[in-house]
Amino acid sequence: MTRATSRLSKRLALWISSTLVLLLAAFFIFAPGIVENTRNKIEAKDLPVVSEEAAKLHSRLEIADMHADTLMWDRSLLTRSTRGHVDLPRLEEGNVALQVFSSVSKSPVGQNYESNSADSDNIKLLSIAQLQPPRTWNSLLERSRYQAKKLRDDAADSQGTLRTITSTAELDKLLMDRKNGMKVTGGLYSVEGLHNLEGDIANLDILFEDGMRMAGFTHFFDNPVAGSKHGVEKTGLTDLGRAALKRMEELGVIIDLAHSSDQTFDDVLSLATKPVVFSHGGVQATCDVNRNLNDEQIRAVARTGGVIGIGYWDAAICTLEVNSVVDAMEHVIKVAGIEHVGLGSDFDGATTVAWDASQIAVITQELMNRGYSETGIEAIMGGNTLRVFREVLPAN
Repeated sequence: MTRATSRLSKRLALWISSTLVLLLAAFFIFAPGIVENTRNKIEAKDLPVVSEEAAKLHSRLEIADMHADTLMWDRSLLTRSTRGHVDLPRLEEGNVALQVFSSVSKSPVGQNYESNSADSDNIKLLSIAQLQPPRTWNSLLERSRYQAKKLRDDAADSQGTLRTITSTAELDKLLMDRKNGMKVTGGLYSVEGLHNLEGDIANLDILFEDGMRMAGFTHFFDNPVAGSKHGVEKTGLTDLGRAALKRMEELGVIIDLAHSSDQTFDDVLSLATKPVVFSHGGVQATCDVNRNLNDEQIRAVARTGGVIGIGYWDAAICTLEVNSVVDAMEHVIKVAGIEHVGLGSDFDGATTVAWDASQIAVITQELMNRGYSETGIEAIMGGNTLRVFREVLPAN
């Protein structure tokens, strides 16, 4: 090889390596946003015009939403984003007092509502693409711990406008400060599926120390704790699941039945001694999808004193319309009473919706259009959920 050829080869190798570095940098910079834009969409709809009367009522409400998956995505809660459905500026515009932020630690490839195995893991790829710490790449527990820290860090950096809520004392202080005119929003940390225990009940206490105050037993697949509505076997609570339920009630963690198999649902309610929630979904009477509740399940949640959160996406309500949300709410009211229904948006949960967190006054408007009193609207938009939280959360 001549000296000129050697120099040319070195320049070519340098160009190739530089190009690869640039391509990798572009991937890690742009890929997470591209992925989220394809997963969390807002479909343009003609939303109801919010009247001045409805806007004034909405501004007086204590609004609580039981489910958003925002912590899964690579963005700060503190900055208004052009992606997704939730961030602090949009929560403030929507007058949301308390938002539950859930940790998604694993989801299967080809995720569907009928049957999924636990053999694949989309969140691992997302963790790597988002340049999360390597400890999160292969540990479901560490993914949830990382997401909990994201919420705590954003709260710490918010100059007091975002607070993590872990007790009834903190909840009551939040609501009192809001009544006194303070611009403050609460975030409560939840986990979507106890597969993140990695088979060890001691990890429940670790997550509690990280701020976890709500937990669902399953997500889209059966796990060592319980069977999923969307799993292969769809079994019930295991011995570990029963131990987790007992420990959650001791600690003051709200039990969430969303995604639970029918057998898990029944097993939990046979053992629960405190109100439970179905944080996000719909009802089969208005949208016949397998993840939604039948009338007996609605009554069973209500018998605990619990609340059913109605979502805004198509699998919960079948159409992306405000009236479909309220249709589902009215069915819960008909079956179980107005004190057992609330909001469970599933914002940022790889869902398509017709409005984001800044626009939820459209639900207040629809409730007013149907003749609900201010007291009834207060209960639906947050009062019922806040009651359950006060009954279950630890005092301090």
